[in-house]
Formats: sequence, structure tokens, C-alpha cells
Amino acid sequence: MSQVFEGYERQYCELSANVSRKCNSFSASDSEQKQQRVSEIKASLDEADVLIRKMDLEARSLQPSVKAMLLAKLREYKSDLGKLKKEFKRLTSPNADQAAREELLESGMADTHLASADQRERMTMSIERMNQSSERIAESRRTMLETEDLGVSILEDLHQQRETLLHSHKRLHGVDDAIDKSKRVLNSMSRRISRNKWIVGSVIGVLVLVIILILYLKLSHH
Repeated sequence: MSQVFEGYERQYCELSANVSRKCNSFSASDSEQKQQRVSEIKASLDEADVLIRKMDLEARSLQPSVKAMLLAKLREYKSDLGKLKKEFKRLTSPNADQAAREELLESGMADTHLASADQRERMTMSIERMNQSSERIAESRRTMLETEDLGVSILEDLHQQRETLLHSHKRLHGVDDAIDKSKRVLNSMSRRISRNKWIVGSVIGVLVLVIILILYLKLSHH
């Protein structure tokens, strides 16, 4: 539910109740009071028209699910405003029958009670609607806070996982360095072994040649 719409709705309900109250007491007023009441009621009806238009614009700017509900409420307010305008037009009509006015005056007390009951019922319904809207807003806020807490928890878990991955990456990098060092040591050892093999082979070859030479010299003296 839109808080802006609720604000307009609250203002309209107050205006509607005020206009209804002034219309009910219009017939019992004197001429001077009637002129003042006419100006006040007309101004209130104009203001109510503005509020209806504002509620209409606000409702149509919301999501479809919320918009449908608010437009249904708005139709009720438009119907209510139409009735108030008809009542005001009837009261201010210069062709109104005097006898009807007297009859209306005589039955004014009964009509006042009926109008007051209708007014109370309308106000009660409006208050109930606003209370329901407030409850829905509170529920939406609770859901939003729970979702926010869940999002924070997920972000914290992701951060911990990221730290774990970074630590593992560092350890793997260290292992890679150790493997590279081991490869270099092994390669160096392989080169040394190969070099030593050549040296030993050369020494053995020289010794064999010396032995052959010695044997040759000994045999040649005999």
C-alpha cells in the first residue's frame, strides 16, 4: 500500500465527513449562515475533487496487484463524492419546493441520526481499511528486514569462502614454488651425476690404456 495514497485517503475521508455534516445542518441555518455554508461546502468539494485526482494518479503509478485494489477503493470514493455533490446541488437549488424544505426540516432530526450512522459507518470502514493497509505495510517491512538479514548472512558466507579460497591459492602458490625448487635441485644433481659419469669413465679409460701400455712394455723387453 502506498503511504502517499493513504495520506490522500485520510484527507478525503475527513473532507467527506465534514461536507456531510454541513449538508445535514444546512436546512436549519439562517440565510447568512447558509451563504457561508455554501462557500465552505463548495470549497471542500473542490478540494475533494483534487484529492480524488491525486489518488487516481498515485494508484495508477503502482504495481498492477496494488493498483487494482486501490482503484476499487477509489470508485467507492468517487461514488461517495457524486452523492455529496447531488445533495449540495439539491440544497442550493433555487427551485426547491418550500414544502419539501419544511418537511425536511421537520424530519431533520431523524435524517441527522441516519446520516450520522452512515457517516460513522463510512469512517469506521475507512479506519479499518487504513489499519489493514498499515498491517500490510508492517508485514512488508518485516519481510524486507528478514530478506536484508538473509542477504547480509549470504554476503558474510561468501566473504569467508573468498578468504578460504585466497588462503588455499597462497598455499598452492607456495607448493608450486617448492616444486620448482625441487626440480631445479634434481636437474642440478642430474647434471652433476652425468658429469661425474664422464669423469669416472675417462679415468677408467686412462687406467686401461696405462695398464695396456705397461703390459706392452713388459712383453717387449722379454
